[in-house]
Amino acid sequence: MAKEDIVVVAVDGSEASLNAVRWAANTATKRGIPLRIASSYTMPQFLYAEGMVPPKELYDDLQYETLEKIEEARAIAHESFPDLKIGHTVAEGSPIDMLLEMSHDVTMIVMGSRGMGGLSGMVMGSVSASVVSHAACPVVVVRDDNAVNEANKYGPVVVGVDGSEVSQKATEYAFQEASARSSELVAVHTWMDMQVQASLAGLSAAQAEWADVEKEQGELLAERLSSFQEKYPDVPVKKVIARDRPVRALSDNSEGAQLLVVGSHGRGGFKGMLLGSTSRALLQSAPCPMMVVRPDSE
Repeated sequence: MAKEDIVVVAVDGSEASLNAVRWAANTATKRGIPLRIASSYTMPQFLYAEGMVPPKELYDDLQYETLEKIEEARAIAHESFPDLKIGHTVAEGSPIDMLLEMSHDVTMIVMGSRGMGGLSGMVMGSVSASVVSHAACPVVVVRDDNAVNEANKYGPVVVGVDGSEVSQKATEYAFQEASARSSELVAVHTWMDMQVQASLAGLSAAQAEWADVEKEQGELLAERLSSFQEKYPDVPVKKVIARDRPVRALSDNSEGAQLLVVGSHGRGGFKGMLLGSTSRALLQSAPCPMMVVRPDSE
């Protein structure tokens, strides 16, 4: 099935998911495509014994509550973007199944999260981890402290570039977003080679080599960006070579940004950044919404 050019936002009624709605509505408007609000419900197991069929009234109540959440989200989106076309999806069952199935046919999925306590509500824990790790389209995580404001609404789009295939795919999405938002793109490449530092006679010798390394890495970064700059000549590009760990370099360069874009795998700098503490740190510490792009196939 061909992909539908549409932004999907998952809602659960929490403040975090409503913040995600605002971000998704803004993105859909800037891209000139519709928004779809998605929510799901499950029958609480404790309400009926095994083998019993729950009464229809219970299903009706659950559907009504879910539709109320969707209508609240629709009102918030239309408050700022009254002309935006908005549809919705209601599913019975796991939100993971719903979102992963939708991910095959849409442009991106947007989810909300809580800043300090990990991901909350409908997108807490295993739900967010599963969607971010397995979705067939990019997934954007918007924390409840990532609200659009005067300081960041015209900020850049930041992308981590490490030369891997998925990094190139992430860079393509970053250029698309920067073009749609008429914003600058900041391409961040980190370089930390501990073997080189260990083989040289101490840190001072490694520092003396840094100028040459920076020049070489800058040329590599320019080469990786050249085809995208030709394709998107309207996007101004700032290149950053950072001698730092990827999480810190990306977080620092994302201050005041509209969006941070990263690939889920990659050689070198960003490999495994969605596994364990690194991913949790970046998802919780990035000062702006974060788009995760996965490879075309695992």
